[in-house]
Amino acid sequence: MVDNWIDNNEDTQLDDDEVFVDNTQQEINEEPTQKRKRVGKTRSDCWKSFEKIFIDGVRHGKCKWCERVLKADRNNIGTSSLNKHANNCKQNPENLKNQQTLQFKKEPNGEGSVSTWKHDDKRIKKAMLNLFVMGGLPFKFVENEAFIEYTNALNRKVVVPCRTTISKKVSLYYQEERNKLVTFLCNPLNTVHLTTGCWTSPSKRVHYIVITAHFIDDNWEMHKRIINFKELDSQRGEDIGKEVLKCIQGWGIKNVMTCTVDNASSNDKAIEFLKNKLPNLYNEGKHFHIRCMAHIINLIVRDGMNKNDKSVKCLQDAVRYIRKFTQRIALFKKCMKAVGVESTKFLCNDCPTRWNSTYDLLKIAVDLEKAFYEYEMEDRSFARDVVTPVSEDFVTCRAMVSFLEKFKDMIDKYEKYWGDFENLNDYMYFATILDLRMKTEFLRHAFETLIKYKMPENKPLSELDITAKTKSLIKDIESRFENFFNCYNTNSNVPFKTGGSQDAVHIDDDDDFVDDYFAQSVNSSVSKETELTRYLNEGQTQGVKDFDILVWWKNNASRYPILSRMEKV
Repeated sequence: MVDNWIDNNEDTQLDDDEVFVDNTQQEINEEPTQKRKRVGKTRSDCWKSFEKIFIDGVRHGKCKWCERVLKADRNNIGTSSLNKHANNCKQNPENLKNQQTLQFKKEPNGEGSVSTWKHDDKRIKKAMLNLFVMGGLPFKFVENEAFIEYTNALNRKVVVPCRTTISKKVSLYYQEERNKLVTFLCNPLNTVHLTTGCWTSPSKRVHYIVITAHFIDDNWEMHKRIINFKELDSQRGEDIGKEVLKCIQGWGIKNVMTCTVDNASSNDKAIEFLKNKLPNLYNEGKHFHIRCMAHIINLIVRDGMNKNDKSVKCLQDAVRYIRKFTQRIALFKKCMKAVGVESTKFLCNDCPTRWNSTYDLLKIAVDLEKAFYEYEMEDRSFARDVVTPVSEDFVTCRAMVSFLEKFKDMIDKYEKYWGDFENLNDYMYFATILDLRMKTEFLRHAFETLIKYKMPENKPLSELDITAKTKSLIKDIESRFENFFNCYNTNSNVPFKTGGSQDAVHIDDDDDFVDDYFAQSVNSSVSKETELTRYLNEGQTQGVKDFDILVWWKNNASRYPILSRMEKV
């Protein structure tokens, strides 16, 4: 057998102390067959590359890389053969330090390239920390045999840390990332937008608040970071405002642009509290308050569902009753089989502040109508504890599902929050202007459409009247946008350029005659066009597939230094 193996592997030679193991002929025992004296742990570094096994009571080492088996008898040759093989094994990663490996790298544009690869222990450790943090994995996962086997298959040089080590590393990693975030937020040139939400735990009646910071970094990448999550004493407006202010001061945030909140009266009071406490708000905080669009949509849908509240509530109560205990869930599934209802989905509860969750509840429940009737027959407590749904309720809820699918707008709620041109937040207009695909042309189109839509049938406007009113609105917005631009122009550390790419030349001379000459020359040659008017006068960018507006502003920041700063807000 050994001769045949050598013949088939001409490039491989066996040392005198090397053993070829034929697993089909000989059994390798994990422990010696004879009693041996108890000895201490193996200390040689070579055992990092070998697995200790015993064959006929004699200690051997099995290479972890090429799986060769070598003698390591304490009473004879010891570990000298293991050390020799470990230093020469061609499959041992430690012996590949000076060798470059090629790797295929996929670029963001989809194209591929070939580059050299080098083992980077720091990068691997950071990637592992990201895996545990972003994936929410428990620290003990590092001891999972499948995970260890997977990392070894990728790179045998990777040493998987114990759970104690990785827990410490995650804590340090958090502190490092937090310090980076503090450094960015403390910079007065960086603008931060806040969103906050409050809710109450249905079980313990505990109030919670979460605050998220949104910003664009120096590389023009958008980020959102949860900077506060804690209990609230109450959901009074002043208490909410104090907690948000404490969070802002705790992080050292210098420049808060807006705060987005739900449309609750307590939040309105919280916003007023913050406007009185925060300095340097644009236009005295007139546009500091952003109303949550998702909450407005939820209010619109809720208004529609309130008209059929009885039937909707009936199904909601029935679902909550069944899902309360596992025994009831099992019985309902049995009823589904009994009536021949085949569905991969099961009853789900909804959330009062999420209209789409109510849609999911109703859509699933109406498809299980027969199962509800069967369940009422099986569970006597069902009709006693809740108002059981009847055929009329299912008909009504089916219509509601159809309404939610098409999502018909309710104009009253729309008019309240978005319908008034004068009350709409200026930042909505400014963001549209800074989108080079839209600019003021999109606003003109939007205004014309809305004016025609809201125009009374008994008092129609002529095309000239519509055009005049649209121009007036656009002119007013452009004026406010120019004021906003001037705020950044006067406070900007970016040098303001009015002409071409050449910098102005300063002549250090005491001769007033020469100074007057250069001043006249510059004034006569420099274009009166400012950065703002140059941007507005340039054509719109249209028809670009997969257009990324942040990438465009990143590439054109040198042309528009002030507008690019405004875009980041």
